[in-house]
Amino acid sequence: MLVQGRHLPLSKAAIVRTAQTVLRRERRQAILSLTFVGRDRMRALNTRWKRRSESTDVLAFALAGPDGALAGDVYICRSVAQREARVRRIPLRQELTRLVVHGVLHVLGYDHPDGPEREASAMWQRQERYVRMLR
Repeated sequence: MLVQGRHLPLSKAAIVRTAQTVLRRERRQAILSLTFVGRDRMRALNTRWKRRSESTDVLAFALAGPDGALAGDVYICRSVAQREARVRRIPLRQELTRLVVHGVLHVLGYDHPDGPEREASAMWQRQERYVRMLR
């Protein structure tokens, strides 16, 4: 598992433990890259891949890895996560854990609708179980 970024907002061990917990509990294996990026880089990625010219909190891409193994790239924006944590009135660490879980679930093929029904989706409920477990 590759974890990168100039200033990691969580310890590398916490990031790896979070991702590995999701993979283990889902009984899946994947080669993962988790990258923490700034607002401008996230905006560029979101514009290029999602056609949305704005920063977002997390982007995840599932890829075919070596020998057909599942691989994925997860990008997380700390500044957007900070804003969301303030709105939710939760610790930044909890929001960042949520985003790692969210990205890994997307790599594994889970998805959710956009809009208000997002938090009622099966993926969101699964994600929140992991976040509670990882506190």
